[in-house]
Amino acid sequence: MKIISYNVNGLRSALSKGLLDWVKEANPDVLCLQEIKAGREALDVAGFEALGYHAYLYPAQKPGYSGVAIFSKQVPRSVTMGCGRELYDHEGRVLRLDFEDVSVLNVYMPSGTSSPERQQFKLDWLAWFSTYIKALRHTVPPLVICGDFNCCPTPIDLHNPKANQNSPGYTPAERAWFAAFLADGYTDSFRHHHPETPHQYSWWSYRAGSRSRNVGWRLDYLLADNALQPRLAAAGLLPDAVHSDHCPAFVELT
Repeated sequence: MKIISYNVNGLRSALSKGLLDWVKEANPDVLCLQEIKAGREALDVAGFEALGYHAYLYPAQKPGYSGVAIFSKQVPRSVTMGCGRELYDHEGRVLRLDFEDVSVLNVYMPSGTSSPERQQFKLDWLAWFSTYIKALRHTVPPLVICGDFNCCPTPIDLHNPKANQNSPGYTPAERAWFAAFLADGYTDSFRHHHPETPHQYSWWSYRAGSRSRNVGWRLDYLLADNALQPRLAAAGLLPDAVHSDHCPAFVELT
């Protein structure tokens, strides 16, 4: 199973930039998208369906904001829209497909960059998400948690860690949360295969030519339950995909 996670920063915008042609070439079994910024009623998913995908969309209630989607070639055993907490489900942040031997959970975590209030919202979310996953993992097949986490766990994961010690996405609280989450039984699939490789990022600001200079952050992850470690055949980033200010991340399971 090849799983790709991609924050498209607006699905209609990404489609206008050739996303479908890229998907046809990349050919994932499961494609997890974040920040779709629209719901099924406002999107034409026929192009994905023509490529053999079943479409599952979970938009935010606010138009043009947030939202997640999964496109899967295989029909899942079950589909869970949302996480069951209204505060977060209004923002369209969680969507899960359960297959026979793996569950794929697509998540778009809050960024916290717009205001101190939203940063606190993010910290509250992180604490809640850990509790949510602890309960969930006992009821579903081993999880692959895919998505834009909007935070970096270690200095190697962003271009300028010293200048961003207290920036949303790299605060001490967020780094501590990430370390604790992994310690609770999850593997960062990218670092599993590239443990010390520097300058590997998945998001670049649109400002000041950041992408061309590779001044970025690695915000996009596929975290696998440790039970899946023997199946992690490959993982990486796909920076040549330029439909968004993010690039895709992927993992391949045997």
